[in-house]
Amino acid sequence: MSTQWTGGVSVEESGPYRIITISNGEKNLLNPGVMAGIERELQSADSDAAVEGIVLTGEGNFFCGGLDVPAIQAGGDPVEFATSLVSLLSMIPTLGTPITAAVNGDAVASGASLVAASDFAAGNADVRVGTYEVSIGIWPMIAQVPLIQRIGARAAMENVGAGEPFTATRAVEVGLLQRIVEPEAEQHACLTWLEFASRGAKVYAGGRRSLYEFADMPYQEALQESLSRFAAMFK
Repeated sequence: MSTQWTGGVSVEESGPYRIITISNGEKNLLNPGVMAGIERELQSADSDAAVEGIVLTGEGNFFCGGLDVPAIQAGGDPVEFATSLVSLLSMIPTLGTPITAAVNGDAVASGASLVAASDFAAGNADVRVGTYEVSIGIWPMIAQVPLIQRIGARAAMENVGAGEPFTATRAVEVGLLQRIVEPEAEQHACLTWLEFASRGAKVYAGGRRSLYEFADMPYQEALQESLSRFAAMFK
């Protein structure tokens, strides 16, 4: 019998922006219900024409501690957890609405993946961002993928291979965070960036998707595809 996972996500509005908060215990751990909730709320925001941007954050003093390993150890199906994570991380680049991460506390393991998958991320000076699994004898097979895509294999290996999350300063240096701000100012930094992004609201849906699609293409292929999409904008 499969386990039924519910709760763990709250939503509020801030003008034209939607704030999605992971709220699942001290470390805001991810189980299939929480991940389905995040995915559902992201899709809901993306389909709402009144929403111009999304902020993803965590409740309390933690952004997200990754998959709920204690729940897996208590009988949860690890493949179900992994499948839910892949579904969520696969969906984020397809959104047409800009998404930011207000890193209010440590974002580790799969929590770091959510930061890496976001368009913009701000955290305070005390946060740590990255995987830790190697330090306990596990390779972060899924969590590493968004980090590799965002900061490149060499910088990702600095964290993944050692199992030591980046400090906030190092996370900025490698491009995993864009801003270091005062504690409790993370959402404000994200909303400020979204205000700038809102100037391109009419073109964001296609533009955001194209950026991530082009990032995965060989250079020449991306240029040819960009020419086709450029021409389509003027038809």
